[in-house]
Amino acid sequence: MRTFIFLLFIGFAISMSSCREDFEFERSTGGLTFSKDTVYCDTVFTNISSSTYSLKVYNKSNKDIKIPTIRLARPDSKYRITVDGMTGENQNNRTFKDVELLAKDSMYIFIEVTADVASSNPTDFLYTDQILFDEGTNQQKVELVTLIQDAYFLYPKRFSDGTTETLEIEGLSDSIYGFFLDENDPVNGNEYLWKNDKPYVIYGYAAVPNAKTLEIEPGARIHFHADSGLIVGNGATLKAKGTLEDKIIFEGDRLEPGFSNVAGQWETIWLTAGSTNNEIEHVIIKNSVVGLNIDSNDGNSMTIKNTEIYNSSLIGLYAKTAWIHSENLVINNAGIAALACTLGGIYEFRHCTFNNNWASSRQFAVMINNFYKDENNIEHAFPLGAATFTNCIIYGSNTYALSLAKSQNPDAIWENLSFLKCVMKFGTSTDDLYSFIFNNPEIKRNENPYFLDVYNNKLSIGELSSARGFGDAAILPFDILGNARPLLNPDVGAYQFQE
Repeated sequence: MRTFIFLLFIGFAISMSSCREDFEFERSTGGLTFSKDTVYCDTVFTNISSSTYSLKVYNKSNKDIKIPTIRLARPDSKYRITVDGMTGENQNNRTFKDVELLAKDSMYIFIEVTADVASSNPTDFLYTDQILFDEGTNQQKVELVTLIQDAYFLYPKRFSDGTTETLEIEGLSDSIYGFFLDENDPVNGNEYLWKNDKPYVIYGYAAVPNAKTLEIEPGARIHFHADSGLIVGNGATLKAKGTLEDKIIFEGDRLEPGFSNVAGQWETIWLTAGSTNNEIEHVIIKNSVVGLNIDSNDGNSMTIKNTEIYNSSLIGLYAKTAWIHSENLVINNAGIAALACTLGGIYEFRHCTFNNNWASSRQFAVMINNFYKDENNIEHAFPLGAATFTNCIIYGSNTYALSLAKSQNPDAIWENLSFLKCVMKFGTSTDDLYSFIFNNPEIKRNENPYFLDVYNNKLSIGELSSARGFGDAAILPFDILGNARPLLNPDVGAYQFQE
């Protein structure tokens, strides 16, 4: 009986509470507070959507309130907002009515913008607006500010039947979303010369056709959208030659600080089989899937000087049967390898720094092989004519920074593999392929180079670095920053220590 009475009482209490109105909201009188007075949306390219930014709105009073309106000030605003998860009443979510906010509670407003440079202030290229809370004497506001950057936009053509331009690449069964550069483009002019007056934004793959040369001016900035890249075709040439003061930069098209060191934002710079006389100097390549993809260049040595490749989700420099001469090259952090010299080739690296602190246990700083196995497990060998590393650092978080794989075919060429005056991270091994590493006065094994900050791509060396004074006679008079090296016993790697 007692149990029955208790349950009856509980049921009565629930029915009474469900019938009453839980909250009574009073009209807001303007006493809101905000997490910030101005929301600065980071720089965006014209007509490219920004990241999402947040504003927190507080009701610090003891009353449940109803905000009559929350809206964007400009009727044609390029901003978009959502309020506490709700969408607005008109296009682009510009107006919200009777927004409720409990006492001592808060809510989020999320903000995005897609604007073009023509909409911005012509003197400073700022696009601004306001979020207005309430009307009349109770009105409060939060400023919105975005810098809009103009650019050259390169992208595939769209045809009248709804299809888009694609590229057919030898050796690939599928076409690629991309386009050939145009010497007389009606908007951009000569697309075989990339200038430094404003950035380039690439959608899809931009391709340099046979017998053409793409020249990139010092100081040019090249931004690739997701799944995009640059292709230098058979018989074509890339001349990307910056200077110490005006480096050429290849990166993604997200300009917000949160994307500054995010790998895999775009695809690659692909120098396809037969590309010729390519030169890369004073260049930074960052946040790609594969930084440089060099595929069977035609026997003319490719030169890479004073160049930095950072944050590649797979490989920093991926060479296949290539011929490369490189000096003062820095590659840091990649999902598989900073440098991969595969399927043979001829390689010379002088005063280079290869480091890999990728968050796994199977990444390498340097990989070298001269074969691959097909789907039937049949081995195909290629001649490794030379792979020489002089005054280099090969390091990383893995116990083994170097990986070698030699063909089992006794006739396969594997010649002139040498590491002269190198600092190398390498554990123990009984494999004869690595026997040259141990008890070798030309190699400092497992001695810390003391990089300044590998996670922020600062690979200059510290005072206690094992790289200091270990180099052979100076084969390059200046380091990657233009600092002089001593004639005798220079520091190894791309950086000479500075007091």
